[in-house]
Amino acid sequence: MSNYKNIRVTLFLVLCFSLIVITCKKETYEEPIISLENYVIENGFELQVATSEPFIEAPVVMDFDNKGRMWVVEMKGYMKNLEGTGDDLPNGTITILEDRDGDGVTDHSKIFLDSLVLPRAVAHVYGGLLYAEPPNLWFVDIKDDKPQNRILVDSLFADGGNVEHQPNGLMMHIDNWIYNAKSNFRYQKKKGEWLKEPTTYRGQWGITKDNFGRLYYNTNSTQLIGDYVLPNTVINNEYYKPKAAVSKKLTPNQRVYPLHATAVNRGYVKGVLDKDTLLVNVTSSCGPLIYRGDKFGDEYLENAFVCVPEANLIKRNILTFKADSLSGKQAISNKEFIASTDEGFRPVNLFNGPDGNMYIVDMHRGIIQDKAFLTPYLHDLLAKRKLDTIIGMGRILRVVNKSNKDSESVTNIENLKTSELVDLLNHSNGWLRDRAQQLLIHKKENNSISLLNSVLENKRNSLAQIHALHTLNGMGALYFDFLEKFIVVNNNSEVLSHAFILLKQFATIDNSEAFVNLTKQLIDKNDAIVDLYVLSVLGDWMIFLKDELFPIAYKLSVKYKERIVYQESLISSLKNIEEDYKLFLKRKTSIEGKTMFSGILAKTIYSKEKNEKNFIYTRKNVGTDSRTAGYRIFRNLCATCHGIDGAGVENLAPPLKNSKYVTESSERLALVILHGLAGPIHVNGEFYKLNTTMPGLANNPEFSDKDIQSIINYLRNAFPGEAEKIELDKIKFLRTQTPKAGGVFSENELLKIKVSK
Repeated sequence: MSNYKNIRVTLFLVLCFSLIVITCKKETYEEPIISLENYVIENGFELQVATSEPFIEAPVVMDFDNKGRMWVVEMKGYMKNLEGTGDDLPNGTITILEDRDGDGVTDHSKIFLDSLVLPRAVAHVYGGLLYAEPPNLWFVDIKDDKPQNRILVDSLFADGGNVEHQPNGLMMHIDNWIYNAKSNFRYQKKKGEWLKEPTTYRGQWGITKDNFGRLYYNTNSTQLIGDYVLPNTVINNEYYKPKAAVSKKLTPNQRVYPLHATAVNRGYVKGVLDKDTLLVNVTSSCGPLIYRGDKFGDEYLENAFVCVPEANLIKRNILTFKADSLSGKQAISNKEFIASTDEGFRPVNLFNGPDGNMYIVDMHRGIIQDKAFLTPYLHDLLAKRKLDTIIGMGRILRVVNKSNKDSESVTNIENLKTSELVDLLNHSNGWLRDRAQQLLIHKKENNSISLLNSVLENKRNSLAQIHALHTLNGMGALYFDFLEKFIVVNNNSEVLSHAFILLKQFATIDNSEAFVNLTKQLIDKNDAIVDLYVLSVLGDWMIFLKDELFPIAYKLSVKYKERIVYQESLISSLKNIEEDYKLFLKRKTSIEGKTMFSGILAKTIYSKEKNEKNFIYTRKNVGTDSRTAGYRIFRNLCATCHGIDGAGVENLAPPLKNSKYVTESSERLALVILHGLAGPIHVNGEFYKLNTTMPGLANNPEFSDKDIQSIINYLRNAFPGEAEKIELDKIKFLRTQTPKAGGVFSENELLKIKVSK
């Protein structure tokens, strides 16, 4: 009995010990191993895999939440084959990725939203998630990692356009507005209402910012474009479109240095490839990033990194900042920051992370050229290299500094106290400063105001001061008297510029005398940066302070008479009072400073008389590229007989590729589309004895001259030759050139008609 009791005790102790071991055992997960041996990165850095397939597929953009988790937009339907079919399937997702065992690699994922068609943008704002699924922009609250209370923010966000040319980005800025690429609108939620207002039209895919607040973007053929000034400071005059202050090419050299020959869309064009068939200049640059983290070292702070997916590389540029200009240059001659021979490496976006490192969104797909723009040359090259087989993959890569990769960092700020969030405004990592600012505004706790005022008193950290100013503004806790006192005791150019811009909202007669005195004090500082933003702000006050402020505006205009950005800043301020300022200039005895500005003023007044506004005030959506519109018509109407790839269908219709009816003359092609064509017919040396007849569209009221032009533009791109662009007037005329016998053209009759290329 005693032995039996001892055995029971022993078994009990063993069971307890086993339970303790099981409870304390570290949970393990299967994490895919991805080789990066075909990647070359700049000395001192290391490339790591943060996540990959099977956790994600075809990622195009990401954002971190306050816990440091990655939220990734997966555009799974994009170009899964050479024909581009299936892009209308609701298979896109927004996925939450977690690293539960703390080794830096995703080991758990869950779907936040699914059944999306080509989703393209996401941002954590206002305690919820803002995301874009064409044509709509949506906002949802988040509860237990699930969407709640979906609100339609903008039904025209991505209306029209092409998957490569629709708004994207959704970047919350330091001024508390959300900016986008390929868009001329910005968004903000205020007092429960969503606001939408015009802004400068920017870029194509991806948008980023520097610490001061200037915006950067690019197009497929220009790796880096940027604004010389803070957003919406030179566009207030609806009748003048600035040309010198915004949308400036920052990198005159678009050269790339790939490690191998890559497949690009127009590689057959002279100068696109060098003698070794290597790409010469960017053709698909996207996803720029100004690095604002704290792990790379001072040498890399505010460097501009750019994705070049067609060449499987990422560029690094060093920026030079001046009061009214920016410029960028290749960081290391003839060498890229990252380059790979992995043809699946398709970096499409770059982001600063909460850990201070840089993150790369690698779509990892063989085909990244949309079918509407895909040339036969690239189609055949992709097929030959079997790049269409690289599907079902996707990666997020992390770039770390080898000497600083193990340092501790804050990654979970979800439940920080107000005082801790305010402290983060002093942090060296821009991501943490940005998110702390937005959390403070969202929480809007009264005890944060005194803490923010303390940040403003610390002149040793100008970046923290700028963030504190805009945090208070976002909370509705700024006042004219407060800003006035702050400006008087501050001497930092960038801080003063932001503070002065924030005065615009307090432009009233009651504040006018103090404003004039403050303005005079600022221009006495003789600071080029401050002077630029003084000029941009005067307009809100000049309406009722012309006598006091016109002389100040004139003084600054003359001071910078050879610098056009200052003149554009002034004309922006003169909204609705251009004629008054013109009369003021006539009374001046000196003609000094009039030459450049007088021309701008005259042009603006003329545009006002003709009611010709800057297009950002009239455009409602992005519009659809004619090739895209043409492809849609082709897919729905022509592909039934000619095939989605234009290869023709046996016994039904001949091929379009290498067909002289497509490649030789746009006029002849228009005649065929308008009036139809009956067989037999010769195409590319082959005789097609077809009994079918291609009907014309001339009498179909559903197809306009513009539609016919769009079809031709698509075919000219898809099957290039000698055919030139055709104008709408010509198509209208060709509608009247009907076949003599009625019905449709025969090959013999069509070829006798004299046409131009």
